[in-house]
Amino acid sequence: MSESSPGKLLTLPNAENQALTIRAKALIFHDRKSLALLRHVERVAPSDANVLIIGETGTGKELIARHIHALSGRRGPFIAVNCGAFSENLVEAELFGHEAGAFTGAQQARAGWFEAANGGTLFLDEVGDLPLAIQVKLLRVLQERQVVRLGSRKSTPVDVRLVAATNVDLEKAVAAGHFRLDLYYRLNVAPVMLPALRERATDILPLVDYFIEYYRHRLGIDAPTLSPEAETLLTRYHWPGNIRELENVVHFALIVCQDGIVTPADLRLPGVTGPGAAGAAPTGGDPFASLQVLVCRLLEGGTPALYEQIERLLFTTAFEYCRENQVRTARELGISRNILRTQLKRFGLIGDATPETADAFD
Repeated sequence: MSESSPGKLLTLPNAENQALTIRAKALIFHDRKSLALLRHVERVAPSDANVLIIGETGTGKELIARHIHALSGRRGPFIAVNCGAFSENLVEAELFGHEAGAFTGAQQARAGWFEAANGGTLFLDEVGDLPLAIQVKLLRVLQERQVVRLGSRKSTPVDVRLVAATNVDLEKAVAAGHFRLDLYYRLNVAPVMLPALRERATDILPLVDYFIEYYRHRLGIDAPTLSPEAETLLTRYHWPGNIRELENVVHFALIVCQDGIVTPADLRLPGVTGPGAAGAAPTGGDPFASLQVLVCRLLEGGTPALYEQIERLLFTTAFEYCRENQVRTARELGISRNILRTQLKRFGLIGDATPETADAFD
């Protein structure tokens, strides 16, 4: 491990049950910019002012929101909602609730997230993804402090502190007509600018230490040592995926490192060269964990047509591994022969008239 000493640490509750890279699991205030941010957040937190947290994906916006709630003195719950996770047809019912029969499938009445957060804090992540029609209704709730469930005419008072977050420039979204100016002003009472990880470089190694300790317990291994070259690479890398990317990199490095030392090759960062820097296979641990890390890296890198590329890679690799034997390939993948042939044709691995007799010999 490195010899850096962490400052204040924020972590997600039950982080061990969270899927990898769903959100940043830890935030450390060690860098000068981070410490200034912490002081600002702790000044804002005790008020009832709405907060807008602005920062790139993976920087720890939910952790900041949870810290604001913890210091707010509010006795109600903290409820986190990702506004981009619901379809336009469902987001109104999710936020404001619905009565039985309000829409197809609504067999019983249900409270929305505003009612669930009554007396506490509602965190709306990716608030810029809300449809304009829902933005109007959200503005009304913030103004009137009451909600009307879908399918009802009765209003319900709510006492909710709203903390919203976005990774887009809402002022540009307003100018483009995608976000309401009046709602922007209502949300942006107490703005919090969350710097990217590359802008708070002295937070990096303390975070690395935290994730090493976290994952070495999960993997059942001794804590490895970072080579000086690995430390240098970690602090100089741009980190476009921020803390979430750092977590993935550390997790994968612990899976593949040898002799208790993490080298630059183990980090699998763009631009790494040298022996073992590319193509090395994991030497232990769960191979699906390694695969998960790689998929997350591809997601964070914005790989185009990722689903099709992974699907093509799966079938091409399996078909080659089975020496182009369709019966064996289908058996290894656990799918039917017909499904396999459809996919092989789709990816141009066989033609419509490909003979099947050879598959009788396994």
